[in-house]
Amino acid sequence: MDKNTAETLETYGKGITIGTLGSHSALNIFKGAKEEGLKTVCICKKEDQIVYSRFPLADEIILVNNFKELLDEKIQKKLKKMNTVLIPHGSFNAYIGTENMLKKLSVPMFGNKNLLHWETNREMQRKWLIDAGLKLPKVLKSPDEIKGLVIVKYPGAKGGKGYFLAHSKETFHKKGQEMIHNGHMSEDELKNAHIQEYIIGVNIYASYFHSVLNNETEFLGVDKRYESFADNIGRIPADEQIEMRINPTYTIVGNIPLTIRESLLPEYLRMGDRVVEQAKKIAKPGIIGPFCLETVVTEKPDIVTFEISARIVAGTNVGIGTSPYAYLKYGEKMYMGRRIAKEIKEALKSDKLRNVVT
Repeated sequence: MDKNTAETLETYGKGITIGTLGSHSALNIFKGAKEEGLKTVCICKKEDQIVYSRFPLADEIILVNNFKELLDEKIQKKLKKMNTVLIPHGSFNAYIGTENMLKKLSVPMFGNKNLLHWETNREMQRKWLIDAGLKLPKVLKSPDEIKGLVIVKYPGAKGGKGYFLAHSKETFHKKGQEMIHNGHMSEDELKNAHIQEYIIGVNIYASYFHSVLNNETEFLGVDKRYESFADNIGRIPADEQIEMRINPTYTIVGNIPLTIRESLLPEYLRMGDRVVEQAKKIAKPGIIGPFCLETVVTEKPDIVTFEISARIVAGTNVGIGTSPYAYLKYGEKMYMGRRIAKEIKEALKSDKLRNVVT
């Protein structure tokens, strides 16, 4: 914990307000906080206020023109006065940036900011997962190395926007230029794109919660992403696809709840444990709270991990009030947003709030 955050925490009383940016999984987070009896504050763009008015889970709404205004001293001062603990999600990475979170944000944040930095750096993230003993797809250093099907990923957290498939250097450059022409990415983003072996199988997103207070890693939910063009291309006849030269996109528009065959659970549980143990070595105190392993299960079946998110993911929204794995452990009405609030509430009661924020 940095000095400014520690000093802020010293001024906090017993009442805590849960705050987050108004997007991604905010409703999930706010609902969980309210069910645990905590106050809530939403930092919201003006055009999105309708969401948090129609679903009145935020006790207070702070309107901004863009999310980077969270870094303004005036807004931070207001949040601190409310004893706010921020809950990070994908929009923090995409619009605030991990460098800003580490250097300019002094409002206490649930979780480990340093691991968000590992998440957003693909090379660091890959090292983390490999050292944890997980299976990963091959990564290619340049388009010249492409000798089979690959997926090309837009740098950063943009919900699948700009992803495309290629099977040769030529198709990489052709499709890349199409993406630039269509406004999905820039020349610089294509130059810095992540080229990864495409693994054929079922995409499974496994969500975990590591409790620092209980020293336990919990398995709370599974989902599958629903991607705009890619998940509907099968409705277009093959001859039309060929004639139209369709280049499918992978922008995520929603998530679908899943349960997995029970024989896969032991390995998923061990994977979560190994990732948590490795995190303690690379960025103390390691993982605090939610994280997600983004995987593909092949026909063998092998579990191949292609990414980690070191915070709540939008896929946990499918589990609000109904997640089967959370139900198996806790009974009714447990889900990721509420599990976060429960940990904060317990930390507050036991005078260990500094153990769960950075």
